[in-house]
Amino acid sequence: MKTIVGLGNPGSRYARNRHNIGFQVVDVLAHRHAMPLFRSKYNALFGEGWITRRRAFDSERSLGGAPTRQKVLLARPLTFMNRSGHAVAPLARYFDIPPQDMFVIYDELDLPSGKLRLRPGGGSGGHNGMRSLIHYLGTDRFPRARVGIGRPQKPMDPAAYVLQNFSDDEEILFETLRERIADAVECWLFDGIDIAMNRFNGEQ
Repeated sequence: MKTIVGLGNPGSRYARNRHNIGFQVVDVLAHRHAMPLFRSKYNALFGEGWITRRRAFDSERSLGGAPTRQKVLLARPLTFMNRSGHAVAPLARYFDIPPQDMFVIYDELDLPSGKLRLRPGGGSGGHNGMRSLIHYLGTDRFPRARVGIGRPQKPMDPAAYVLQNFSDDEEILFETLRERIADAVECWLFDGIDIAMNRFNGEQ
């Protein structure tokens, strides 16, 4: 089983915030594959199910003996962003999921708004949720999608900016981008991070 984790803050007041793009993409996948997140453990909300490889991804690579279905755990930590590792690490241990089989989605101030960047691993880049995750997992070698939200114009505090909802103009862009990020996650599931990076990196 592979795990897809979206980072964010729990509660309706944060649901459409820029900081919650990870939660929002997990919700897209949950809806797309009829995989509701109704179970809870270790301060995480999660759901289990199967994702089937879509025909749209078959053209660039012969399936050969590759699986066409993958069992997946979708998860959202409920510990608030800065303590994400408190929920994700014990959940991963409980389900015996190695770091390379965990894909994390989160917002990135240092990328232009709407820019998508997939990576196989790396540091936190100053993101507190990722810093917590790396600390409690004991490694930074897990794939992730960094989703650009841009930086605010001075003198606005970045901490306040990430807790704002997307503007109307941004929402037009991100409505489509959430679906593309979900596509990228599905590509990773069946083709691996290298092909997913080649196909989706830099999209906006």
